[in-house]
Amino acid sequence: MKKYASLISILIVLATIYWSFSDLKPSISSQKELLQTGFSLDSALFHLKKISQKQHYVGSEGHKEVQKYLVTELEKLGFEVEIQQKVAVNKKWFAATNTENIIAKLNGTSSGKSLLLLSHYDSAMFSALGAGDAGSGVVTILEGIRAFLAKNAAHKNDIILLFTDAEELGLLGAQAFVGHHPWAKNVGLVLNFEARGSGGPSYMLLETNGKNSKLVTEFLAAKPNFPAANSLMYSIYKMLPNDTDLTIFRANASINGFNFAFIGDHFDYHTAQDSFERMDHESLLHQADYLMTLLPYFANSNLENLNSAEDFVYVNFPFIGMLTFSFSWVLPLCFIATFLFLGILFFGIALNKITVKGLLKGFIPFLLSTFLAGGISFLLWRLIVLIHPHYKDILHGFTYNGYGYIVAFIFLNLFIVLKIYHFFFKEEKPASLLVAPLFFWLIINFIISAYLKGAGFFIIPVFGALLTLAIAVFTNLKKHALRIVFVIASIPTIYIFAPLIKMFPVGLGLKNIFISGILIALVFGLLILVFFQKKNQLLVKISGVFAFIFFGYATFNNGFSEQNKKPNSLVYVQNDDDEKAYFGTYNQTLDAYTEQIFNDEFKAGSLQNAETKSKYNTRFRFYKETDFKAIESSKYKISSNTIVGENRSIELVISPKRKINKLEFITNQKISLTNFTVNKALINEGTKYTVKKGSFLIYYVANTDDKITLSFTTDKKEAIDIIVNEISFDLLSNPKFSIKPRSAAMMPMPFVTNDAIIISKKIKL
Repeated sequence: MKKYASLISILIVLATIYWSFSDLKPSISSQKELLQTGFSLDSALFHLKKISQKQHYVGSEGHKEVQKYLVTELEKLGFEVEIQQKVAVNKKWFAATNTENIIAKLNGTSSGKSLLLLSHYDSAMFSALGAGDAGSGVVTILEGIRAFLAKNAAHKNDIILLFTDAEELGLLGAQAFVGHHPWAKNVGLVLNFEARGSGGPSYMLLETNGKNSKLVTEFLAAKPNFPAANSLMYSIYKMLPNDTDLTIFRANASINGFNFAFIGDHFDYHTAQDSFERMDHESLLHQADYLMTLLPYFANSNLENLNSAEDFVYVNFPFIGMLTFSFSWVLPLCFIATFLFLGILFFGIALNKITVKGLLKGFIPFLLSTFLAGGISFLLWRLIVLIHPHYKDILHGFTYNGYGYIVAFIFLNLFIVLKIYHFFFKEEKPASLLVAPLFFWLIINFIISAYLKGAGFFIIPVFGALLTLAIAVFTNLKKHALRIVFVIASIPTIYIFAPLIKMFPVGLGLKNIFISGILIALVFGLLILVFFQKKNQLLVKISGVFAFIFFGYATFNNGFSEQNKKPNSLVYVQNDDDEKAYFGTYNQTLDAYTEQIFNDEFKAGSLQNAETKSKYNTRFRFYKETDFKAIESSKYKISSNTIVGENRSIELVISPKRKINKLEFITNQKISLTNFTVNKALINEGTKYTVKKGSFLIYYVANTDDKITLSFTTDKKEAIDIIVNEISFDLLSNPKFSIKPRSAAMMPMPFVTNDAIIISKKIKL
């Protein structure tokens, strides 16, 4: 036992890490529970393959095909299907389109609140295939409701199926349903199925305007087999530039709900590689497990009032699935932990198990390792991007070799902390080294209790470390036995934080890998007695070797291939006013596709008013003047221009002469508009809308649009000079261009207007 104590403790650590990840989602071999519900993975995959064969963004041919397929499949199940057509406006982003929601209802036996199953069927503009986002959600609901109907079980609540349109354009389908459909008024709870990648565990994220304790309690009462959630995630989710359709239900109608979304394989998000072939079947199973456990539970629950009087901290926990406790306990737990810490510290010094000199020395490795782990990770990633500038063309910041980098940085940070602590392993009273980490973890938890109670589960590692310290102080076990006891006491800490170390760079991008470095150093400080070795440097060497191996692996796989395609971009910009034209590209690094245009005489920089709004505010990196192609633009007609008193009312009708996908309206001077509408839909709720400069409306042209009508009222003295960019995604198919197509190792860059023709012109009103 003495000989193998170190090995056993390391194996327990590794087993706990594996356990923490395996508990997060089902495996293909563990789908027996789903088979009992009648859910068929094969049937869901059949539907997914059908709806992800081509792009199906708003206004595309594929959009109509997917809509028709879903309506047909719902009708086969016996549903009367409604297509809700409504022009909707996102008043946050001032985006609009003519939405077409797919809606059906399964009547219950009572007159209580309805349960709504939600996902969106449009894919992101313009190249995404939408298998994960959100085809996975659509087919989960489609197959799930089939399995539910096959059970022929009576249920109390009405069940509404809503496949929203135009989620990718600004949650517009949800706006249309919540704002204008009569069924919305009776919705008591929403289950929304989403994705931000093509794999990984599906995390539960709450949406509520109030407290969460009832929602958490009801979620756990439904007994999902693989709950994956923590109360910190929603706080982080709200910091991201991402919302879901469920946000509209919460914000506009105070309707509570659950998001279920996987974020793994983030490199596929919104790309042409978000395909059926790359979809993780286990992630789809996880979505199905949530639905098939929650659907029968909430279909028979009282949904009248899921608001709560208190908030819960919640986190995945070994054996019990999820640990919860009230926000009101966060601060008291901090005081209890502090009291225990001071008591154990007092006895530790009194019993000569801790020395004042030793505990003071312990601050040096803890602070140094935390600072260096975070700082080196931060700077090293920037150096890596400098060495590999093509990483900048992956706009969401998670590279194809990102998992290799995560593992490499983990081993690098372990090497750093082990190397630093090695110089302090000569401490004769090793318990002294645990004092500094506990001190700082207590400070962190007091800060959390004041500003971020959702992270209140950070107190759990403190109690684990206090138990470790108490064992070191009050027992006289042999060193080899102590090591085993210490690692067992640390299992909850490892179980909770191992997935978090991976989750941050996956969800937030590799530029945030330094957060994982800091977490590793913080957690290692609490586990110091597990790794305490006076002489043996084997772990230091192993960590260094593996860091070197995985950095080498990531570097070797830094390029692109047919399986991991390079994103690139070309845009033609035609200025009708001065009859000049340009090509632009968003790429930092040029390649064979972009170099066919940018081979000589091009300039670095952007074109004013040419780039349309995008998620990451990406601008052209290079542009080049080219031949003016005289592509026909839309017809612009002022159908009404009247002055009443001090006000001037204008109606502008735009009639496209070719296939147009979106229109962006830009002003370079301050304008103030009231009663502003697009196709009769009010913008900014009819109140005054003042824009100093920039885009003030983006309209996405739907398949049902034959013209676009803007109307507004302004001060009669105010000059209205606007720029209209009309965008079409036909650069590669337009006969006026002879652009060679991409190779099989390339794809259109996501998150920007791409493969597009932009015709820009000024309109004086």
